[in-house]
Amino acid sequence: MAKSNKSRKGLGRIILYQKQYKLMNEFTAELLGTMFLILLGNGVVANVVLKGTKGNNAGWMVITTGWALAVFVGVVIATPYSGAHLNPAVTLALAIAGKFSWSKVGWYILAQLIGSVIGSFLVWLVYRDHFNTTDNPDSQLSVFSTAPAIKNSFFNLMSEIVGTFVLVFVIFYFTSAEITDQKTPIGLGSLGALPVAFVVWAIGLSLGGTTGYAINPARDFGPRIAHAILPIKQKGSSNWKYAWIPIIGPFLGGIIAALLYLALRG
Repeated sequence: MAKSNKSRKGLGRIILYQKQYKLMNEFTAELLGTMFLILLGNGVVANVVLKGTKGNNAGWMVITTGWALAVFVGVVIATPYSGAHLNPAVTLALAIAGKFSWSKVGWYILAQLIGSVIGSFLVWLVYRDHFNTTDNPDSQLSVFSTAPAIKNSFFNLMSEIVGTFVLVFVIFYFTSAEITDQKTPIGLGSLGALPVAFVVWAIGLSLGGTTGYAINPARDFGPRIAHAILPIKQKGSSNWKYAWIPIIGPFLGGIIAALLYLALRG
């Protein structure tokens, strides 16, 4: 009985501490949600492309499905606290549409970027031996960031714009970017995790073959930073010359979706 009472008191102190200091807040939720998104999303890429893994050469269907499920997990975690944007392009688009406070945009994007770097580090930690036995620098980099199947800056940019436009525009019409319960923040979380996962899955299957469908600036930029600093054997360039496309493209796609949404709404 004494041990049971002590355990209850200990649990009570933890709950009180969490309530007092709000350890799980909007910033933390975006960070953790994005971390899980990248851990599982880039994790499935590692499983498919790195040498000697159980899933080696499993194919595009496995990658797109894994990424869809990664979105599901990230959104589930972040939903109750931040609305689960997990994507700077989504955050910016919601702010442009007047559905999210501009004062929070910077903090959300910072949290998403940090989470993406941490998630990438964890993928490297799990697959370290496979990274070191993979002798193709391009395969190593593909675990962290996207690259075009055919290099053409204009059309690569268009691919990212269109893919992100689809993502954000559909989000607006699934939820009207609004909430009915004022205690629930605005964002992907108001939509529910499963429909978002299906949208990302559809984009990957239909539009992802050209550039690898970053459709999220944090998803590409954070992991590319991780690739640049991690000690990977036979590592090649982080391909910074291409890095602007999966950053600018998603932002432009999100902006166009927000502006069209506002225009159609009247």
